[in-house]
Amino acid sequence: MKGKIIKGIAGFYYVDTGESGVYECKAKGIFRKDKRKPLVGDDVEIEILEEEEKEGNLTALLPRKNELIRPAVANIDQALVIFALEDPRPNIALLDRFLVMMEQQEIPAAVCFNKGDLVTPEEAQAYEKVYQDCGYPVFLCSAAREEGIEELKEYLKGRTTVVAGPSGVGKSSLTNLFQDGVCMETGEISRKLKRGKHTTRHSQLIALESGTWLCDTPGFTSLYTENMEKEELRQYFPEFHPMEGNCRFQGCVHVKEPGCAVKEALEEGRIHRSRYENYVMFYEELKEQEKRRY
Repeated sequence: MKGKIIKGIAGFYYVDTGESGVYECKAKGIFRKDKRKPLVGDDVEIEILEEEEKEGNLTALLPRKNELIRPAVANIDQALVIFALEDPRPNIALLDRFLVMMEQQEIPAAVCFNKGDLVTPEEAQAYEKVYQDCGYPVFLCSAAREEGIEELKEYLKGRTTVVAGPSGVGKSSLTNLFQDGVCMETGEISRKLKRGKHTTRHSQLIALESGTWLCDTPGFTSLYTENMEKEELRQYFPEFHPMEGNCRFQGCVHVKEPGCAVKEALEEGRIHRSRYENYVMFYEELKEQEKRRY
């Protein structure tokens, strides 16, 4: 039987098979031998051991479209990063780190600003413009007033979306509005998890409707640009792309070099200052990491 891993805890994998329900499975030893670890989001084949108790074994991992390292999930179509416009104010550096991480892993990303009811329309539109000008889809919404929800649901439809954002931004409120009454966790998982004391939150997939999944990812309170050379960073700021090749020096990293087309665009207002300042901050961080490595 085929299904999708929607949660993995302490060596158990919870596999949603659609109409047949969710099975608690152990991975067969062959995965350890091949050094392959099943991930949330993996499409798998299982054998049923106990139908009534919904227990089985993972027998095969089907080919992955992609995989993220952090969070460790597979077969993601897109990412949605959620920040509040107020209470708390947006941490733009954290938002930009997340977008860099998604660019590096070639996952299309969109930005959602929640709590639009707490700021003026002009403030909301100012944030919207920054990220629209970089080429990202941007959604302004208010979970409290249930505004902007339909547009977001349309963006999610038929795809597997990794959802991230710091605590307090209304991620849970929005997720509940997306679901039209579908439970955050299936009853089978809730019942089985009572057997053990699993207190750590893990990534999990939430089914919104057939073919539409949300991957809720705990732990996105701080992100660091890792496994990256400082010279690569400029590739992950899409608004820099039109300027590539127009700088005086080949291989310009757009920090201190004269005749830099990116810095000219910044002075002319074609690149937003907050984005450029975060680029320079991340570049200096990577430079420091490099020094420590050598």
